[in-house]
Amino acid sequence: MTDFNSTNFQPATFQLSWFPGLGAANHWISIPFCVFYVTAMVGNCTVLCIIWKDRRLHQPMYLFLCMLSINDLGVSLSTLPTVLSTFCFDVTDVAFDACLAQMFFIHSFSNMGSGILLAMSFDRFVAICDPLRYAAILTNPRIVRIGLAIVIRSFGVVLPLPILIKRLPFCHAKALSHAYCLHSDVMRLACADITVNNIYGLCAVLIVFGIDLLLIVISYILIMMTIFSLASGGRRLKALNTCVSHVCAVLIFYIPMITVSIIHRYGENSPPLVHVLLSSVYLFVPPVINPIVYSIKTKEIRKSILKMFSRGLELTGTVTAHHDGFQ
Repeated sequence: MTDFNSTNFQPATFQLSWFPGLGAANHWISIPFCVFYVTAMVGNCTVLCIIWKDRRLHQPMYLFLCMLSINDLGVSLSTLPTVLSTFCFDVTDVAFDACLAQMFFIHSFSNMGSGILLAMSFDRFVAICDPLRYAAILTNPRIVRIGLAIVIRSFGVVLPLPILIKRLPFCHAKALSHAYCLHSDVMRLACADITVNNIYGLCAVLIVFGIDLLLIVISYILIMMTIFSLASGGRRLKALNTCVSHVCAVLIFYIPMITVSIIHRYGENSPPLVHVLLSSVYLFVPPVINPIVYSIKTKEIRKSILKMFSRGLELTGTVTAHHDGFQ
């Protein structure tokens, strides 16, 4: 019984897995996931650097975008160790406590992502519905307090999850369905009643994601009412254009999350590959797409990126010219 703790029947390790039934093809699947990681890291770091360097972008909208980019980096880094070890090195074992730690951070960053999107919708609501008081309402200290509230709420909601898992006994099953640890995946391996885990998990989803999504929808209803009350068609288009990036981020975040929740609770007969694929889309796609969408749709960020590339090309041309001159 070396694999189990003798007092509370906790396994020393869990066994990670990936796309079921694909066998050796999993190694080839690792290539796009490595591309996802690199794109997410480079894209979000680029957004952060641009906003950090350009003082003109030290405004509420871009500060919230910084929060979103930091959160996307957190999501990617939370899954990175186990995904790469499973794909690239065939290391499928993860320690019990390490699994709980990863579960905590994955769910925490997911909760924070929802809170940040809600804060960004509030930013758009104030900017469009009450523009004269925008600077007075969204001051830097207030933005810091909003960020701290998002972090505290996320940690407070997620902290009971590993505690609830620790109290469960695990018998012999220890094979997870993913290459990372999720609460719903770990708790199903327990050989005990998991009703408390199920109820708390459902309540946490409804309290965090349900309320956030409801408030986002309400804010956009009010935003649309304000936009369509504008007399000028040009002003309407300009106001709508400022919301496009955020709407895309909301859809990219919530559609996979809602689909995963529905499949998990009502799709018991669906193939395991569907569960794994949807969970992967939920965790891996938003950190990749968000910086791309904001870079394309936000004029200031797009200009800064083009300026950065043009400086790089000029520097390359200068170095090449010096090199040719020496020859």
